[in-house]
Amino acid sequence: MQRKINNYYLIITRFWVNLPCSYLHWRNTIFNESFNYMMHLLKTKFTLLTLLILTGMLSFAQPPKYSNDFMYIGVGAHNFGMGNAVVASTSDVTAGYWNPAGLVRIPTKMQFSFMHNEYFAGIAKFDYAGIAFPLDSNKHAFAVNFMRFGVDDIPNTLDLIDADGSVNYDNVRNFSVGNYGILLSYARTIIQNLSVGVTAKIVHNKAGGFARSWGFGADVGVMYTIKDWKIGLTVKDITTTFNAWSYSFSDREKQILAQTGNVIPKTSTEITLPRIQFGAAYHKTFKDKIELTAELDWELTTDGQRNTLISTKKISMDPRIGVELGLWKIFYVRGGVNNFQKLLNSKGKKTFSVQPNMGAGFKYKNFVYVDYAYTDVGKASENQYSHVVSLKLGINKRKRKENTELINAADVAEQPENITLPAEQVQPVEPLQNQPK
Repeated sequence: MQRKINNYYLIITRFWVNLPCSYLHWRNTIFNESFNYMMHLLKTKFTLLTLLILTGMLSFAQPPKYSNDFMYIGVGAHNFGMGNAVVASTSDVTAGYWNPAGLVRIPTKMQFSFMHNEYFAGIAKFDYAGIAFPLDSNKHAFAVNFMRFGVDDIPNTLDLIDADGSVNYDNVRNFSVGNYGILLSYARTIIQNLSVGVTAKIVHNKAGGFARSWGFGADVGVMYTIKDWKIGLTVKDITTTFNAWSYSFSDREKQILAQTGNVIPKTSTEITLPRIQFGAAYHKTFKDKIELTAELDWELTTDGQRNTLISTKKISMDPRIGVELGLWKIFYVRGGVNNFQKLLNSKGKKTFSVQPNMGAGFKYKNFVYVDYAYTDVGKASENQYSHVVSLKLGINKRKRKENTELINAADVAEQPENITLPAEQVQPVEPLQNQPK
């Protein structure tokens, strides 16, 4: 059982990235006292250590690499199955997340999308919902996307030990740690085959009643189509997204944290530096029955050196490759690779690892989409693969207008209508009679 608990600590460390230096001391005091209680409730998940790990990583002197990291998990099982290589080909409501310029490609007047995923044995939950409103002119589109990543029912053991030193399980209360993101997107077709989009982001983080933050940022995207090729570019957090954190601890809680060797966090601000995603996709239809889509994307981060395929002290680059095969515009199979990393094998030599992804989908015309993916959503380890299912619904098939029709609409309106004279105003022409010679 102790091995199971240690596995939870390992999971927490990978998820929250940084662990306070007081880890051993904290575990030997508060957690060990509450161990029997948590086993009694069969809810041995986290202790207040989760909160302290979360808040302990917020006071960085320099921009942290993993600020608002939940915003980069991704949305949509279709996109996960492609290895997240969709910045040039995205054409549904999830484009508000991947590349807002793709919203003008939605084929219906309204589209909904939903996704639910759990990992770390159901401890963490990731939920997503979105709605898009393309306009009939085929030149504008709006979308709203919402996501939440959270851990619920975390025991608060700060008051577990009474003043007389006895353990009182009645003092334990549960709380939740949640990360929320709201994306407000707008897209517009500028000229034929060229569209642009922008997404305003609202980020909210909350850890029970102890800590919370609000943040704001923006993404921009561009898409261009050349025959069977599509080119896409997205700059995420182009404004450098910031989060302002505030904390609230009672005097007794501060005293307990100090006695257990934990740092009491102070009001702080963290920022998320921009990252650039760009790529190209090729789409071909054969005999109106078989569809092939292949895409290669690159993601460039600007927050320092990362463990990626190409990395320097200032920037890092990581490729994404995805392929989709469609049959009769109904059934789809997908595969992709991403998350390239450098590793050392048992002999001390450098090797590369890659994350494979696979998926499948079903589409009924443009109204119902059901997608499945088998992928490592959190990129936590090779053992954290999850089954992801998402649903998209389209309402009212959208009549697309030709670009030439849209451009020349004003000219057509200015042309005068054909004038028909009344019948009585038309004078008949008498045939010429043969004149006598």
